[in-house]
Amino acid sequence: MPPAAKHVFTSESVTEGHPDKVADQISDAVLDAILARDPAARVACETMVTTGMAVVAGEITTSAYVHIPDIVRDTVERIGYTDARFGFDYRTCAVLSSIDRQSPDIARGVDGESDDDRGAGDQGMMFGYACDETDEMMPLPIMLSHRLARRLADVRRGTGGAPHLPWVRPDGKTQVSVEYQDDRPVAVRTVVVSTQHDDRVGGRTLSQRTIEGEILEAVVRPVLAEAGMGDGKPRVHVNPTGRFVIGGPQGDAGLTGRKIIVDTYGGMARHGGGAFSGKDATKVDRSAAYAVRWVAKNIVAAGLARRCEVQVAYAIGVARPVSIYVNSFGTGRVADAALERAVSEVFDLRPARLIADLDLCQPIYSESAAYGHFGRTPAKGKYADGDLRPRAVQRFTWERTDRTRELKSAVKA
Repeated sequence: MPPAAKHVFTSESVTEGHPDKVADQISDAVLDAILARDPAARVACETMVTTGMAVVAGEITTSAYVHIPDIVRDTVERIGYTDARFGFDYRTCAVLSSIDRQSPDIARGVDGESDDDRGAGDQGMMFGYACDETDEMMPLPIMLSHRLARRLADVRRGTGGAPHLPWVRPDGKTQVSVEYQDDRPVAVRTVVVSTQHDDRVGGRTLSQRTIEGEILEAVVRPVLAEAGMGDGKPRVHVNPTGRFVIGGPQGDAGLTGRKIIVDTYGGMARHGGGAFSGKDATKVDRSAAYAVRWVAKNIVAAGLARRCEVQVAYAIGVARPVSIYVNSFGTGRVADAALERAVSEVFDLRPARLIADLDLCQPIYSESAAYGHFGRTPAKGKYADGDLRPRAVQRFTWERTDRTRELKSAVKA
């Protein structure tokens, strides 16, 4: 028998205080504020943040009025930039906005009377992915990276059953390298955690030894233990440069849509290139990517494949997809062509139908703008006591596994 094939795969995540994630959260907060008043609004909202400033721009057509500076400041406060020493804080940051209406040329293609008249808001291809290596049907490296990043936020605030480390600041990044044998995760080999921190605590310079020790005990070990991956003695790097005081928008400018791999599958699946945050559901970059995650997850949940990637592609103004492709990477119980036929029979991927089926005109998107859009079913900002994972409240409808029976029947037919 040949030896098991081994490889190591790495994914990363970032905290809600990372400058790009600050931008994503502002864009989605603007979107949610508008959808709460006008579910039929057309929104394409982009944000840039830098030292002491947030710039909001884009194309919005709506009957509602929202005060963008208030939305920006509320979002920045919630994230944790509440002190001018951080180089960016909600009280003093300047807020500039430049908003125009959606192009009527685009509106012609997405506004219509029937499902076939309401076409895609742009051309492009989107990918969805699922696998059976975690309960969330997500790749283990990205799920562990997200949990580490979320744990950093918990220890900063003293929430989620985590100890309080008041010297932790909002910006941070995590990275996890997982060893696979025959495409199954077997061990965590390397963990990287970089957290922004106060320079001095109690009048003394915060030492690298203190940072390493407390992050290891309060963040890394609990997350790995909960995942059942705490026995492999991985190599752990905490703030490898030894200092991370200047961070957030002061350290780097942040832009909406610059963390598309963090937002999806950590690089384990292909990506069509479109970002999510700040876009209403007529933008198939977002809605169709959610829909094919729904498709892929149902295929895996039905036991029809252990791994599954689904691609869909659209032409602007055209309702029906120009192509649907299913790849089970040799793990399918039936041929990929049979899975494609079943998907086409069970799922209606016309934009108007997938928006209706997934209820995507609701103001739910701010919750998705940090810690990944997939593998989560969160209640807004709440956790079960002592549990690192969000409570299983089905707000992210694309995480449902409600079409498994239909898929199985379609495959048998």
